[in-house]
Amino acid sequence: MTKTFTKTINRRTLITVAASCLFASAPAWAQSGAPLRVILPVGAGSGVDTIVRAAQNALSKALGGQSVVIENLPGAGGITGTSALVKAAPDGNTVAFISNNHAVNPSVFKTLPYDSLADITPITVVGGSPFVLVVNPAKVPVKNAKEMQALLKSKPGGFNMGSSGNGTIIHLAGEMFVDAAGVQVQHIPYKGMGPMMADIIGGQVEFGVAAVAAAQGHLASGRMKAIGVMGKERVASLPDVPTIAEQGFPDVDVAGWFAMVGPKGLPAAQVDRLHKAVVAAFNDPDVKATMAKQDNVINPTTPDAAVKFLKSEQDRYARLVSKANIKLD
Repeated sequence: MTKTFTKTINRRTLITVAASCLFASAPAWAQSGAPLRVILPVGAGSGVDTIVRAAQNALSKALGGQSVVIENLPGAGGITGTSALVKAAPDGNTVAFISNNHAVNPSVFKTLPYDSLADITPITVVGGSPFVLVVNPAKVPVKNAKEMQALLKSKPGGFNMGSSGNGTIIHLAGEMFVDAAGVQVQHIPYKGMGPMMADIIGGQVEFGVAAVAAAQGHLASGRMKAIGVMGKERVASLPDVPTIAEQGFPDVDVAGWFAMVGPKGLPAAQVDRLHKAVVAAFNDPDVKATMAKQDNVINPTTPDAAVKFLKSEQDRYARLVSKANIKLD
């Protein structure tokens, strides 16, 4: 009886110790059952929102079933959402997907409530989305970028360039072409890409830069014409449209990008866990197919490469903002 009782106690002790060790080594989110909060500093239905939602289920699967909750916090060019991220605890339960505007904001706003580089932990730059220079074909009857340059030079300041808002990446992309072409135009900012494209089609503004995915329908109908892709490579859905660089403007190179970041001080183990999960999610066959349809290029970087990329983008946009003399309150 005594021997049996002793064996039972020892067995229970071993089980208790083993269980304690297991839970002690488990991640904090596994113990609490906390979801991964994904902050998007953009509105629902935007390009980055569409991309992240396409990968939401795959990301949850890659995280071993941890639920993924997406929270849109748009406003002030991304400042509202990023402010929420930097205030979050660095426990691996809160991340954000930022885009180009994050690197633009330090140059166009006088002050920010955070340091765009020091107050975040880059995890990976996931990929990019191509931009295209588009025109109203009736107002700008040209076939290529050189002809467009000549037309704009023939009437300095006589043509209007639309954008999705003052100081946005779409605005800066347009200014990049204007600077490379050495022309003068009037900038007309809109509250979003949709209204801008509507007025290009309507003829209120003659040209602008748009995301390829957003412009595809209008290009197919002939209501807008693509003059050139703004990035380094041609786009699969527009194989006959050369890049602006190919057409004699090698300094024109800009595309949309999106990156996963965490708050400052995110432990290396959590960075590694989240990095592996997002890479696996965007390699999911269904997600890859969706990205291909949208002409998104997926090529996740390492965390170290993401740090260098975000710094280089911030420096690059600072130079362009200075040239274009763009300032926001």
